[in-house]
Amino acid sequence: MSPARTAEGGTASGAAHPVTLRDAYRVRMRRAALTLCGLAVAALLGPAGTAVAAPRPRLVALSSVDSTIIQDIRYATPHNFTGRVVPGYQAPLCLLTAPAARALHRVQQNLTRRGYSLKVYDCYRPQRAVDRFVAWSRDSGDRTMKAEFYPEVDKSRLFDKGYIARRSGHSRGSTVDLTIVKLPAPPTRTYRPGEPLASCYAPRAQRFPDASIDMGTGFDCFDERAHTLDPRITGTAHADRLWLKRLMEKAGFTGIPEEWWHFTYRREPYPDTYFDVPVSPASAMT
Repeated sequence: MSPARTAEGGTASGAAHPVTLRDAYRVRMRRAALTLCGLAVAALLGPAGTAVAAPRPRLVALSSVDSTIIQDIRYATPHNFTGRVVPGYQAPLCLLTAPAARALHRVQQNLTRRGYSLKVYDCYRPQRAVDRFVAWSRDSGDRTMKAEFYPEVDKSRLFDKGYIARRSGHSRGSTVDLTIVKLPAPPTRTYRPGEPLASCYAPRAQRFPDASIDMGTGFDCFDERAHTLDPRITGTAHADRLWLKRLMEKAGFTGIPEEWWHFTYRREPYPDTYFDVPVSPASAMT
């Protein structure tokens, strides 16, 4: 009859390589360490295994790549669809991955030769800002900015219509919202909370003045008129949208049909990672 096996796989009779209490302790500690490691990895994964919060992306300040591109970072001000400065925007700063910033520089060189400039509304967006958008959408009582940004859409339907999502390509660092302005561009005046609001699809002269060429709607217009090829947008506004689209695609960006201002650099460095570092000078690489 063979010797009895111990719980850790040795023999009770002192056969070769018996497992001592010290050996068993080491095995248990190794297993515990592996379990903790697995839990740490899982904590960085979303429901489908996609990383959602890596600690520090490699981002650059757009101004360090091209200081001539105009910045009007709306979520660092109360002039956005929430009516408040959005959490995570500690400075009115455009941060992007270096390849996306260099691609924008190429677009800017093309435009400045013609007397125009890019103007960016939003660049990298931390996940905490996206979370704030989700919470805002559930607050049915807060309609402060409805008259400008979503005059014909019930707030409860913003998710269904795709205007707000729980994750945004902006959080990957290579997506940008932008327009074109004629040079010399007048400075954008400060929005005064509580001032009368004009619909985002009102005639250009009636909308909030931000020096953009005529794109048919303002930025962040939650309306089908903001779709790049909406048939109601004709003439100069239609031509201006297509001009922006061609310029961005030539530089390696891809737009989306629903928002004329939204573009993602195709060869983005972090295609599956959503970051949550704040928008601040400290988050930029030096």
